Amino acid sequence: MSTQAQQEKILAHLESGKPITPIDALREYGCFRLGARIWDLRRSGHNIITNIITAGGKHFAEYRLLK
Repeated sequence: MSTQAQQEKILAHLESGKPITPIDALREYGCFRLGARIWDLRRSGHNIITNIITAGGKHFAEYRLLK
């Protein structure tokens, strides 16, 4: 899947009101670089916030679109 296609699918995911994590992006869209796709979306003007989640001693980002 192309970078642009991943970006479109991730944006649709966020626009549906659901948050997305790196593991979600990998499983659902084959995206290994969610942070880069989020950066691209922010650069295009989308207001996306980052929450850092801690679970099982590990930290990861969760992204949400502010409407």
